[in-house]
Amino acid sequence: MKNWVATASEDGLQIIMSLKISNQVSIPFSEIQFHAIRAQGAGGQNVNKVSSAVHLRFDIAESSLPDTYKESLKKISDQRITSDGVIIIKAQRFRSQEKNRSDALDRLTDLIKLASAARRLRKPTKPTYSSQRKRVDSKTKRGQLKSGRGRVDSTSL
Repeated sequence: MKNWVATASEDGLQIIMSLKISNQVSIPFSEIQFHAIRAQGAGGQNVNKVSSAVHLRFDIAESSLPDTYKESLKKISDQRITSDGVIIIKAQRFRSQEKNRSDALDRLTDLIKLASAARRLRKPTKPTYSSQRKRVDSKTKRGQLKSGRGRVDSTSL
């Protein structure tokens, strides 16, 4: 999936690559750090020789994201977000570094979209009269059963 966009700078001299989150929000690639590392797991000699896995680091506080996005990202309890507010994503699903880099960008986009999604408020409901009545009746019945469990007095027989 193509999740980046290229735009020309205001002076027209350079092209700025950015990660597109929504129509209004995008993150310049200069704010995202990539580090190539060796992948874990099976793969034979290739895994030992080639650094195909990718670590993506994105600092929420230092980014150009709108404040609402930053606040909602910090509220998410996700193991990929450190206590310092840095998102770290490790991508090693594919054998090529380019695909892993694209996968990491997709996962970063998904995480930011998840944080920016508006939560629907819960509409509180009231129990019906019938359900309230049944609840009280069952409590009364249970109380009568328990009161009959007491010690038997020989004078009352």
